[in-house]
Amino acid sequence: MADLSIQVIVFLLLFARVGAVTMALPVFTEDGVPMQVRLLIAIGLTLGLYGMLRDRVAAPDGNGALIAALVIELVIGLGIGLLVRILFSAAAMAGSLVSLQIGLSSVLVPDAALGGQAPLLSRFVTVAVLVACMAMGVHHLWIAAIVHSYDQFPVGTLPPAADLLRVAVGTTGRAMALAVNLAAPLLVYAILFNTALGLAARMTPSLQVFFVAQPLNMLLGLTLFAVTFGTALTGFCYAVTAYMNRELL
Repeated sequence: MADLSIQVIVFLLLFARVGAVTMALPVFTEDGVPMQVRLLIAIGLTLGLYGMLRDRVAAPDGNGALIAALVIELVIGLGIGLLVRILFSAAAMAGSLVSLQIGLSSVLVPDAALGGQAPLLSRFVTVAVLVACMAMGVHHLWIAAIVHSYDQFPVGTLPPAADLLRVAVGTTGRAMALAVNLAAPLLVYAILFNTALGLAARMTPSLQVFFVAQPLNMLLGLTLFAVTFGTALTGFCYAVTAYMNRELL
């Protein structure tokens, strides 16, 4: 019975970190995934990793130490999951930039992940990058990051706040740079199109620029977006892979 109690405690400690990571990852926080499904995924992933990680977890002595260890595991798990989620916010930012350049920023759809409404293309890009990353096996790196975290942060060891803040700030900057890179073709297109539009308005003052430019801007912008989107998805997956290998593995 004593050995069974120790195994249960070890499982709870593993579940605290693995479950926190699972609940914070961008794929499993989508509003289309019910909470019960997220819980089952977290339990299944914990069971799958139990045989590999149980030797790295020591059951603490006393209820106070157990509660403190569970809180620390939750903090570490949420930290790992939120870092990945911050990086994936680059997709939403890139979609918003693209929507702004081609005149679709007023077309809004509900987005629970952002806590309100988001441009239609922003939501589309977010879902597309999640599907692409799952198809290219990037989610395997998430599992590897969970396993590797037990080498960097053993159970009951809280990571230094300064290091965690540094990584969070660096990840935010990386996400913003990645968003600009993903939307770069449309940014260049918008500069050229608006410059040409301004010259046309100066040369032909009687031309109703808005009525001519808006449909043409949407047509050309969506065409360029469709042509470059596949390459942007692949580049995003490679960028996420490089980030995971550098920061979390």
